[in-house]
Amino acid sequence: MEEEKTLLQQIRDKEQEFSKKLETVKRETDAQIAAAANEREQSIHQAGSSGKKSAEAWYRGEKQKTEATIDQMKKESESETEKAVIKGKRNLLMAVDKIISYVTMD
Repeated sequence: MEEEKTLLQQIRDKEQEFSKKLETVKRETDAQIAAAANEREQSIHQAGSSGKKSAEAWYRGEKQKTEATIDQMKKESESETEKAVIKGKRNLLMAVDKIISYVTMD
């Protein structure tokens, strides 16, 4: 049978046991901290990526609205220009007649 351990030896054995448990807990804790840090980095990256996608989608939508407005303004401008040309051509004959009559004093 094994000799009875001295009190000092029993204390040392307990210290070693607790030291091993402490190391195990420390490794597990470090692993959890590393995993949490990795998860945080992934979340930050994902949030940035998601934000960028949202911003790009908003930009594309606003750009399309702006282009549609510009196209509408161009069409309206062309229509107004066409109306002015037609009106000018109609008034040109009257203007020529009035100038001729003024110059010739009819």
